[in-house]
Amino acid sequence: MNWSDPKYVSFSTFRKDGSTSSTPVWWARLEDGSFAFTTDPTSWKVRRLRNNPAVEVRPCTMKGVVAPDAPVARGTASVVSGGPEYASVVKALKKRYGLMVTMIEFGGAIKQLVKRNPNPDCAIIVHLSD
Repeated sequence: MNWSDPKYVSFSTFRKDGSTSSTPVWWARLEDGSFAFTTDPTSWKVRRLRNNPAVEVRPCTMKGVVAPDAPVARGTASVVSGGPEYASVVKALKKRYGLMVTMIEFGGAIKQLVKRNPNPDCAIIVHLSD
């Protein structure tokens, strides 16, 4: 399967007990062939990745519905904040999703101002192994 095709994927991380937790994300392919998306650095997926970098992805709908026969890919993921890696993720997302990314960034900036939240978004970079 060409993993660049799905607009949304069900991104699964693993809890300490080994069970999975999945959430739909939109992602974009980076120049090195990995995939990435942005998220809140306090999200549970970021916390779980700090304990276990193993992930699974499946194509899904915007609401996270995965078809019964959907292919699955396994890999590892890492969290990056700021710097050139984060900038390359935002650039790839803007190229793929256009104005929607800008609108989400704007909403995030307002959230930071209102909540006086010093934590800007981070990016999760996914390296698929199969």
